[in-house]
Amino acid sequence: MTTVAQKYFPSLTAEQRRQFSLLPALYSEWNEKINVISRKDIKNFATNHLLHSLAIARLITFLPGTSVADIGTGGGLPGIPLAILFPDVRFTLVDSIAKKIKVAREIATAANVGNVTAIAARSEDITGSYDFIVGRAVTEMSRLVKITRHLISPRSFNSLKNGWIVLKGGDLTGELEPFAAECMVVPVSRWFDEPYFETKKIVYLPG
Repeated sequence: MTTVAQKYFPSLTAEQRRQFSLLPALYSEWNEKINVISRKDIKNFATNHLLHSLAIARLITFLPGTSVADIGTGGGLPGIPLAILFPDVRFTLVDSIAKKIKVAREIATAANVGNVTAIAARSEDITGSYDFIVGRAVTEMSRLVKITRHLISPRSFNSLKNGWIVLKGGDLTGELEPFAAECMVVPVSRWFDEPYFETKKIVYLPG
């Protein structure tokens, strides 16, 4: 992953390169015990999972002090890669399945990613104030907004207004119809040239 990460993020520090280089093996090892990534897809982890997570960093550079909740994080994606890239940003990883949160915690600890907190809970049941809600392959947009709206902080200080930034694929026309007037949809292929990203998109919805 170091090579792929450096291809698009050439200013990584030595520590960030080290942390990214650890993730493919850590996920592969944990995936044997607790399935958080499709078994047939784990060999493509560097591009399809790690780099895909980092696409959010092409849309926005989170400022120091930003608070981000990764809803439906599974084993920590996109939260852990983003936490490595933005060490001065606080990430809260949320998933209702405790064993997946265990994977996220173990991987964050092993890679020395100290700016993450992992919570096993339903997003409807957590409290707190976050500048952004992020997610990858999470529930459809209307439901996500409904169950997490209470978490969005009213105070914005980043380049984008506080809200939701979600990685999605396929035809989103019907799903995004209720938000058509306000949401922004950007093809990930605008930034990354690997074939995997041809159908991938980032959806930004201000809160």
